[in-house]
Amino acid sequence: MSGIGVTIGQRPRNLRQRAVKVLWTAIWLVYLSAPVSDLLHGGHPAGVRALGWLGLVVFVTWYMLLVFRAGRGDRTALVLGSLAVLTAQSALLALTLGREWLVLFVYVSIASGAALPSRLSRWSVPGACALMTAAAFAVPGGRDLLWGLLVPALLGGFAMTGVRELIRTTIALREARATVAHLAANEERLRLARDLHDLLGHSLSVITLKSELAGRMLPDHPDRAARQVADIEQVSRQALVDVREAVTGYRRLRLAGELGGARVALRAAGIVPELPGADALGEVPEDAESALAWALREAVTNAVRHSGARRCTVEVARRHTRDGQVLELSVEDNGSGGSSTGHGNGLRGLGERLAAVGGTLEAGPVRHGFRLVARVPVETAAGRGGGTA
Repeated sequence: MSGIGVTIGQRPRNLRQRAVKVLWTAIWLVYLSAPVSDLLHGGHPAGVRALGWLGLVVFVTWYMLLVFRAGRGDRTALVLGSLAVLTAQSALLALTLGREWLVLFVYVSIASGAALPSRLSRWSVPGACALMTAAAFAVPGGRDLLWGLLVPALLGGFAMTGVRELIRTTIALREARATVAHLAANEERLRLARDLHDLLGHSLSVITLKSELAGRMLPDHPDRAARQVADIEQVSRQALVDVREAVTGYRRLRLAGELGGARVALRAAGIVPELPGADALGEVPEDAESALAWALREAVTNAVRHSGARRCTVEVARRHTRDGQVLELSVEDNGSGGSSTGHGNGLRGLGERLAAVGGTLEAGPVRHGFRLVARVPVETAAGRGGGTA
């Protein structure tokens, strides 16, 4: 059925759809039976009948082209010129052949409503009706048909104005839907890139450090090197699971688990960890916990990679502010203080992740190292998460 039907505001894509649209447009030409009957039975000379048939065919062709291309943004000057030609044909045929040809003005009104913007059709439709009224008074017997033609001309013209606006709105909605789909795809790619950066950056840092330790231990302490290799295998397996979960969109970190992972990573880098126990967290809303877990992972990864620190302190606490209660994560090391050139991709992605749950991020050098503070409103996170850890 998709190959046959033509939706509103969409151009025909094949010959069959064009034929369907032409058929629906041509149905309304049935009201031209009066001019056809006049040519067949009106007693006109042969030359007049031939010119009448020629004029009728040209009129119908021009009318079909205008209506068929309604809503496509044609140049207004060209449409106005075409309507002027149709109006002139209608007047000439009605004045020379009789009152049966006044019906052509109805089609002029409909074509103007279909092909012109609403700011112009609001004047062109009454204008076509006024010209038909003038022609009806000039043609013998025309006043008898006037009221029967005037109402369809007005209603048909303004109805086609509404149809044109419907087509325009439908096209705009279709374009907006395509734009939304494109933006959603970009957002999903950004989410995936951010998750993969956070996941692989942390895991690969731990693997690299443990590989270096195993290499140094291998000649003299093969048993200790074997334990490091076992840890590498465990971290790599967990990284694979994390990546799969991130790709499928079900990744949710737990702060307690990240505290354990941070302890392992810091010790492997020769940094003394000072971390709270998992029991110190209490009940934490899911969104707040996940956002802060990502913040902890990013902060520990940066400390392991760049800081050269000897100690790293992590604190998690609930604090009361003017805007309500917040859950605050603080990670501070006594390393080099980080780069002064600005935040990298990891911190930018972390800021976006926290902003999504109404949180804030502060990160920068302090007197004796680098400090990262992430805060999430507990009430906002609870409302979104709908649960606790």
